[in-house]
Amino acid sequence: MNSLLRFFFSPPEGPASILLIRLAVGLIFFTQGILKYTDPNMGVARFTRIGFPHPYFTAHFVGTFEIACGTLVLLGLWTRVAAVPLLIVICTAIATTKLPELFRAAQGFWYMVSDARTDFAMFCSLLFLISVGAGAWSLDARRGEGGGGLTR
Repeated sequence: MNSLLRFFFSPPEGPASILLIRLAVGLIFFTQGILKYTDPNMGVARFTRIGFPHPYFTAHFVGTFEIACGTLVLLGLWTRVAAVPLLIVICTAIATTKLPELFRAAQGFWYMVSDARTDFAMFCSLLFLISVGAGAWSLDARRGEGGGGLTR
């Protein structure tokens, strides 16, 4: 357990360029979280259509995690920890919205592959952030240096 905590909260060793992955992941999840509150077609109506129980609660619950964890990823604060719930969200999205396309008439594999490209990119990017951390230009790096600069 101690080594797992050390892994998730250790300072990142990666280059500053990891910021680009954090920007993509953080902004996509942050904006999608906001849309779950502001656009019923992206929130409650969508969760109802998919068949989630208690779609109002579920849409806002997921939206809250996307906003909070997306913000943490953008800041590079507790990045590895924040990426885990987002990984669960994207896996659930793939399982509930993309895999069913394999079995719908006039859709199938190639339609699903095309429709899932952003989800797949987010899945791989989250695995990357979990494995390497936030990079040199992050609050995680500053925290690891005792509040020092971001000059690596």
